[in-house]
Amino acid sequence: MVLNQSDIINLDQNYRRAFINSLAGFRQAVLIGTTSESGQSNLSIFNSLIHLGANPALFGIVSRPEIVQRDTIKNILETKQFTLNYVSGDYFVEAHQTSARYEKNVSEFEAVGFTEKTIDTYIAPFVKEAIINIGMQFEEKIDININGTVLIIGSIKFIEVSDQLVGPDGFINLEAANILVSCGLDAYFKTQSLGRLSYAKPDKWPITF
Repeated sequence: MVLNQSDIINLDQNYRRAFINSLAGFRQAVLIGTTSESGQSNLSIFNSLIHLGANPALFGIVSRPEIVQRDTIKNILETKQFTLNYVSGDYFVEAHQTSARYEKNVSEFEAVGFTEKTIDTYIAPFVKEAIINIGMQFEEKIDININGTVLIIGSIKFIEVSDQLVGPDGFINLEAANILVSCGLDAYFKTQSLGRLSYAKPDKWPITF
């Protein structure tokens, strides 16, 4: 298959959505927990998590155009807090179901069977069943004018992860935890490690460790 820009534009809308989303490849599936100003909890799966820097520690998420109800983004902008939760592949059906458009007064936690967990002074809920919990503070919203999407940037304020997953050099072994990975809008996978490589240098071929 060979497609130029005109071919892509003329694809059937649903076909194009599946094609381009899956073309982006494997991505981290993350459950984002938020709460509204009135205290209504919300949980939604995203596969657009972006590492933006380690000092300060920043992550970003991309959200689709705000032409329909986007409770997650609305809650983040109102409360300035959200949580990132990584679950194992065993929960892929429940995680996917959080993408359903429930009514505003329905908590996805209750609807799909996840348990809310409160940590410290965070008003945003964490997922008790998650292997990794990350508490985020909203920092900046960037409007992407070309297609109406938005980039939400947050700073990492809290991390809860098992010591057994963290190596001596700080590397977190997500593969060992069977972390859920996604591709496109509805396909989910488990990862298999091929190994880690030494820092690449022009005059030295990397070694596996």
